[in-house]
Amino acid sequence: MTATELTGKLLAALAGVTGLRPATPADPPTASWMWWDWDSLAIDLDEDAVRIRLVATELPLPPLLHRATEAIRPVLAGTRWENAILRLVVTDIDGAAFTGT
Repeated sequence: MTATELTGKLLAALAGVTGLRPATPADPPTASWMWWDWDSLAIDLDEDAVRIRLVATELPLPPLLHRATEAIRPVLAGTRWENAILRLVVTDIDGAAFTGT
């Protein structure tokens, strides 16, 4: 599996985790020549680590990160990143997380 394919599968797995979303640029350019998926910018695949930057839209964080880990680890199984360190980095907390709306 290529890094691009894995990135897509990781994003799909994260889409099923309510309360977290990929951390992407706040106002991505809308130019038609930019073909890539902006959510993919939240994922870094290194030789020994998988880093995913996230924005929390709900609290508390520990159960959200646990659910994200449970969704992501099976996607990594059987790939060259299977034994990589998984780093989930919450870069921001959406204001709605504090109000529960």
